[in-house]
Amino acid sequence: MKKALIVVDMQNDFIDGALGSIEAQGIVEKVREKIEGFDGEVVFTLDAHDEDYLGTQEGKKLPVSHCIKGTNGWEIHPRLKGFVKNQIEKPTFGAVNLPGFLFDLLGGEPEMLELVGLCTDICVISNAMLLKAAFPETEIVVDSGCCAGVTPESHKTALDSMQAVQIEVL
Repeated sequence: MKKALIVVDMQNDFIDGALGSIEAQGIVEKVREKIEGFDGEVVFTLDAHDEDYLGTQEGKKLPVSHCIKGTNGWEIHPRLKGFVKNQIEKPTFGAVNLPGFLFDLLGGEPEMLELVGLCTDICVISNAMLLKAAFPETEIVVDSGCCAGVTPESHKTALDSMQAVQIEVL
């Protein structure tokens, strides 16, 4: 079966750094277990900004310098770093080149894609929606127990929104 687990932005700055949270810290081991038990390709996305981040449109609306390439905050969390085989950088919420990357990695259209990671209400939802649009016949799944949002309320809102467009939420 052509399937992949997309681990979204499990980077230090989103876990215990500039934009970290208790909820994000709470999913690290669950994500680790998910990766260990997954039978398929695993792809990590990395939020990747340059030093001029605060001058970008995103930086003006979210004025917290984070995931600057080459910094500790940009790195995948140490508990997950050993699992990185396939990774894709993205300069903003959604990785527009992710569908093509997955198509090439899997040798064709995926049968199933599962997403976990951070933040449910920003980057997870952006990538889930992007993948649903690119692969309308592919089963897209989000494991809610392996995701955390900016707040618990926005996490739930994002999960509800994904279900509305036929993304399965576990």
